Amino acid sequence: MRGPLEEGERALLLDRKGRRYLITLRAGAQFHTHSGYVEHDLIVGAPEGTRVFSSAGSPFVAVRPTLADFILKMPRGAQVVYPKDIGSILVTADIYPGATVLEAGTGSGSLTLALLRGVGERGRVITYEVRQDFAERARANIESFLGKLPDALDMRHGDVTEPIADRGVDRIVLDLPEPWRVIPTALGCLSPGGLFCSYVPSVVQVSHVTDALRAAGFIDVTTTETLVRTWHVEGQSVRPDHRMVAHTGFITAGRYLGVE
Repeated sequence: MRGPLEEGERALLLDRKGRRYLITLRAGAQFHTHSGYVEHDLIVGAPEGTRVFSSAGSPFVAVRPTLADFILKMPRGAQVVYPKDIGSILVTADIYPGATVLEAGTGSGSLTLALLRGVGERGRVITYEVRQDFAERARANIESFLGKLPDALDMRHGDVTEPIADRGVDRIVLDLPEPWRVIPTALGCLSPGGLFCSYVPSVVQVSHVTDALRAAGFIDVTTTETLVRTWHVEGQSVRPDHRMVAHTGFITAGRYLGVE
């Protein structure tokens, strides 16, 4: 993540209108746009922030993509969890370095990547996906962004509602249509004080998972929705953008007290 941009890694090209293009650097390759083509060789070996010009003379700035940049442009099988919700999930679920996190479903791997950053090298992310095609896409996306599958990641093809042998899990984070079905698993693997966090799109799902968590003895059950509005700021023209990233999902979390 430091030093010159290298062959094989991702680079983000920004044009003068703020448009963003994610490319994989290859020696001898070209990136074609409506403003001409950019030679990859102009970028490989150059420092971040390098300004390059297309064959038509249009300027581009080359930098490394942020995780949010990658998530918004990465190939996907399942619908991804978007950056605005990922940030809230990480805080609501209190993801910290060294934590053991159980995730399901993996989907395209966007939330998995953020969880890996959160737990760090001393932590562990166990992620379940029932669809093999989604699991393969997630694996490819994680390898593409990180360069390899990290040691902290344990990817599993299976159903997390079935019994699992893991114990001492600190956090459970779910992007599933019926997260309440995972509560029996949570009761068997969560450490006392552990957190259960689900992400669902509808209020009916929120109602089901909230009732199920309370019935199972979870406390401090809360639900939030994250809305993000960007602003246009240019000279004296300062106003909200005409479009905003509004509803995508609800985040519901509860704390497990352990067996009395």
